[in-house]
Amino acid sequence: MNVTTADLTDPDLFAEGRHHAVFDRLRVHDPVHWHRSGDGGFWVLSAYDDVAAAYNDHTALSSEGGPMLGGSFRSEADPSAGRMLVASDPPRQRMIRQAVHRAFTTGMIRKIARQVSELVDAAVARAVADGGCDFATDIAPELPAGAVMAMMGVSHRQAHELIGMTRRMIGFRDPFFGDTSDDERLRLAVVQSEIFEFFSEIVRDRRANPGEDLASYLLQAEANGRPWPEEMVLYNCMNVAVGGNETSSYTACAGLVALLENPGQLALLREQPQTVDSAVNEILRWSSTNAYVMRVATQDLEIRGRRVSAGDSVTLWNVSANRDPSQFPDAHRFDVTRSPNRHLSYGVGIHRCIGAMVAQTELGILFRKLADNGLDLALAGEPRRLRSNFIQGITAMPVHMSRR
Repeated sequence: MNVTTADLTDPDLFAEGRHHAVFDRLRVHDPVHWHRSGDGGFWVLSAYDDVAAAYNDHTALSSEGGPMLGGSFRSEADPSAGRMLVASDPPRQRMIRQAVHRAFTTGMIRKIARQVSELVDAAVARAVADGGCDFATDIAPELPAGAVMAMMGVSHRQAHELIGMTRRMIGFRDPFFGDTSDDERLRLAVVQSEIFEFFSEIVRDRRANPGEDLASYLLQAEANGRPWPEEMVLYNCMNVAVGGNETSSYTACAGLVALLENPGQLALLREQPQTVDSAVNEILRWSSTNAYVMRVATQDLEIRGRRVSAGDSVTLWNVSANRDPSQFPDAHRFDVTRSPNRHLSYGVGIHRCIGAMVAQTELGILFRKLADNGLDLALAGEPRRLRSNFIQGITAMPVHMSRR
């Protein structure tokens, strides 16, 4: 396979781990690559410097086309444009971010940490008692569950109900999450409508009983002196839920696999627990769970001498930038002490993930517990990877777990 025939829309390319070799070649031979797809195509940015620069260019590259190729799969234009944080440009992006940020205070992060720690402790104890578990379904989802419970004021059951829906939304092309024989657009629209209905019920309750939670804060938000329309509240609840639910748990799975496949690194982490923070950053770089984001050119521009036309889709591949040897020496080596480690897994600039500190907190709690010297861990089978070119994840991961 060469760079002109590799299909970056093929989810199996990513599920089978063949994409890294493709990006290694693209960075060297065609770092600003035109990828033909259907009747048109899209640009592929694979080099670290180009991806970082594109994140910071809010004039020529717009976020209003949505974060992924194909938009919402319900219409040509993304209906959330200008109304959802990840699908907005300045100055509206700044206004939306300020409102959403009210749910990410230091106090809220402490509350999330307590909830996540309690859930992870209980999940690990159950796994040890049983001699093992499916880490991907029994432990990793407790990270976003704890965050959802704290931020949205819902029960553990409701948190997992929401996680199930966001997982089906992101995994809409994966038979692991249901029948994939029907129309993709319809399947995605159905699960999106289920998520909106979930949040609609919460919003109705918070109108009558406001609290210290995301929906309540967004119901208090104003644009031009008027309360946000309800669809803006719903879009941004979904934005936070999908962003948090689908990244931290999948990153946790990838991190544990990396540690078990590199036992020297796990031993180092156990010998030097103070390296957990740097280990979390290496796990984020290594996993690059959000493989890419999309932008749309608002004007003609040049990138490395290639002419990008107004209206073209431009994809920023975090998964490639995070393995660029010009930024990360020995980039294909997993190193829990790597420093500096300016990975792009959270993006950069004004679109840096608003939940980055929440994810750092969740992952830090989990890997401090897994690095316990008294815990024996081993893979009990081959992990099953998500069929997606947008989110890199592990959907099944049997592990042995016991106490020494």
